[in-house]
Amino acid sequence: MRKAEITRKTAETEISVSINLDGTGSYDCQTGVGFFDHMLDQLARHSLIDLTVRAKGDLHIDDHHTVEDVGIALGQALTRALGDKVGIRRYGHFALAMDDAQIATALDLSARPYLIWTVGFPTQKIGTFDTELVREFFQAFSTHGGITLHVDQKHGLNSHHIAEATFKSVARALRQAVEPDPRNPGLPSTKGAL
Repeated sequence: MRKAEITRKTAETEISVSINLDGTGSYDCQTGVGFFDHMLDQLARHSLIDLTVRAKGDLHIDDHHTVEDVGIALGQALTRALGDKVGIRRYGHFALAMDDAQIATALDLSARPYLIWTVGFPTQKIGTFDTELVREFFQAFSTHGGITLHVDQKHGLNSHHIAEATFKSVARALRQAVEPDPRNPGLPSTKGAL
């Protein structure tokens, strides 16, 4: 049962996240931030992780707290759903092309969070969404999910395409990493713990 639910409440946000690592990629994401919901839907669909997100945040200020706190809660849910990580592949990588954009992701579910980020956006906004929040989300997700996460932009002219390719690339790499490894039912580490 590789499932988890996380509820996080602060003075700025109220977040609930539910995931199923062995899902079909179904999603129901409602954060009040339209573009972000679209990106979370992509993350679920392409990772095949079922994802439900409910968020109420201080959107009258801006989207920052909502996006960051969803990243925190999602990372915590991933950690809980993975448990002791016995039998997973652990590593994932995927280079994804979307029109003008190409994003390469490599990740390790190592419990050692680290983010390498070479993604740049030609605009500050996608509609009303601040493009800098894409990095904020993945920083929070990698930190609280214990993920070594490298996201490298190879090409990209359109901010929407760059953001969407990023979420899809991370999703595909995550799909590989959380999958059971039929050749190694044990812990994928020589240290004896992850």
